[in-house]
Amino acid sequence: MRKMFGIMASICAASFASGANAQPIDWQIFSEPFVTPAHAQDVNWQEVDDALGRKPAVSGDVHRYGFPRSDLSVTLDGVTIKPALALGGWVAFKPMQGEAMVMGDLVLLETEINPVMLKLIEGGLEITAVHNHLLRANPATFYMHVGGHGDPAKMAAVIHDALAVSKTPLVRPAATGPAAAVDLDSALLDQLIGAKGQANGVVYQFNVSRRDPVGENGMQITPVGPMGVTTAINFQPTGGGKAAITGDFVLTNDEVNPVIRALRANAIDVTAVHSHMLDEQPRLFFLHFWANEYALKVAQGTTRGARQDGEHEELGFPVSTPIGTLVMRILAITPARPASPSIKCA
Repeated sequence: MRKMFGIMASICAASFASGANAQPIDWQIFSEPFVTPAHAQDVNWQEVDDALGRKPAVSGDVHRYGFPRSDLSVTLDGVTIKPALALGGWVAFKPMQGEAMVMGDLVLLETEINPVMLKLIEGGLEITAVHNHLLRANPATFYMHVGGHGDPAKMAAVIHDALAVSKTPLVRPAATGPAAAVDLDSALLDQLIGAKGQANGVVYQFNVSRRDPVGENGMQITPVGPMGVTTAINFQPTGGGKAAITGDFVLTNDEVNPVIRALRANAIDVTAVHSHMLDEQPRLFFLHFWANEYALKVAQGTTRGARQDGEHEELGFPVSTPIGTLVMRILAITPARPASPSIKCA
């Protein structure tokens, strides 16, 4: 597993060091049905809370509401996936230009996609992507990314009504006592990833920001974490110091294939490559991955052990390269990247 952590840290260092500046973009704001003269300070968040039936996590001026698919029992490679690992639907609202922007990622079964989509379209929201994040999962799950701009309470009501035609739980379950501890060495994970993770139930989660700013609707998206524009790396313990590991890297076009090659050279599944948004700047691609049962003992070797695996000609660095060496050599195949990227937890 430590080998896996090193690879994740290395790719983060390589892909999030871009120095490009976000450019304002032209994004036609909806004229119906949400345009109102409200200002950010005038948003009545209690109305949004009431419409969605839950309280948000607040980060800066962003209010993010979780809709985990706790009703589903999804297995992949013998692992029963916890909602926090890969089934955590959400929507987030950010005051913007006198109204609010909403972005979200709804977790759905195949039969739920079109009924939910129809409700969202009828309510004036946009669908920005529909796709898989995982492979081989049973049942298969799909992810509908949504966006909109307007009155936040009205948009929240549309989202609630859309989710109501799925089996997404709309009533928060009562607390059942202290959460179970994460059965992993979280301090070691923090050290290897280069950021501070957070426990979400038994799942240990990282959100790693890119250095370059991301724009949408002519404005910079900040904070990026709650708006879903950070790399996510999630660890679900599976016993014996092992874990199921999944998430997605946020990449520019020139970073996609170097990262794919690095992951596949280290036997990490690439499960999807796609967009989540329509008009972001710079153009971003989300590369999803899956790994399971990477034991800590794998990383106890040294550079000598990695060299025994041989040099990968296309990548230019050894498969199973130790952490520090892998960081520097991935940086070497991503030209014009600073050697000391800024990595932080959202």
